[in-house]
Parts: sequence; C-alpha cells; structure tokens
Amino acid sequence: MSGLVDALVIVAVIALVIVRQFRASRIDTGRRWWLLPGVLAVLALREPDLLDARHPVTAALVLGAEVTVGLATGAAWAWTTRVWVEPDGAVRSRSTGASVAVWAVGIGLRLGLYALGTVLGVHQDSSAVMLALAATLLVRSGVLIRRTRSLHPAPVPAAAYGAAVPRSAWKERV
Repeated sequence: MSGLVDALVIVAVIALVIVRQFRASRIDTGRRWWLLPGVLAVLALREPDLLDARHPVTAALVLGAEVTVGLATGAAWAWTTRVWVEPDGAVRSRSTGASVAVWAVGIGLRLGLYALGTVLGVHQDSSAVMLALAATLLVRSGVLIRRTRSLHPAPVPAAAYGAAVPRSAWKERV
C-alpha cells in the first residue's frame, strides 16, 4: 500500500474514533471487538518498509517504543472512559476530559519518538503509526470489555401498584 493510502486510512480511523468517543455509545461485548485493531495490525505488518533496512536495530527500538506508547495510551484511555449500565441492561461508555489529556500526551510522545527517529537517521513509515494505533485500539477495547464484565446491571423497577400487567404474566386457569 502506498504512503498516501496509509495516511488516509490512519486519518479516517482517528477521525472515526475521536468522533465516536465523545458520544455515549453502546459497548458491544461480542466477539468482534478486536476486528478493527486486527485489520490495522495486518495492514501494518505486511508492509516491507516497517523497519529501516539501514538501521534495523535502532528502527526496531523506535518501533517498540511507538507500540509501547500505543499500549499505554490505550490502557489510560480505557481507564479514563466513563462506563455505565442502562436500565435495559445495555452497557454504554463515553470518554471524559481526562481522555482528551491522554490523547494529547500520547500524540506528544509519538511526535517526540518521530523526532528522535529522524535525529537518529531512521526512516519511519506510516505503517509504524498504524501498528501503534492498532495497539491503542486493541488495549482500549480489551480493558473496556474487562471493565464491563465487572458491572452489574441496574435492577429494572417493578410495575407500580395498579399498573397494567402484561397478559403473558397473568396466571392461567387450569
């Protein structure tokens, strides 16, 4: 994939994530929470220029630091996200102001790593950013799923006295 297509995919995913994080959204605890991070990781790992051939050790260290920052950002983002259970049992989440600070610190650290790599003469491809973004989203989703399992749904209030009882709840005469 070309650098332009990689950049467009990264910008589209980040825009989608940022827009969605500040709206209350339902957490899908199904089996596909890892799908988007998995696709991003596969796209990043299949790129031949993931590591600079001239400086493989330094490039691997910078990439490792980038992925580590992504993992830490994802975990911090998940822990600064508000999670609650609706009366109908649906689990919802919404990012907070602290989540914005986590994103700002994460982006600052990534820019610092990019600058460090440039100073060290390491060619950095967009696939490294895509791999770090995949790590961020994977850890965030995993931590949120784990947090939702510890929540207990709010009890549904019983019908008030005199309220209509559904026909299916009536006792049938035998």
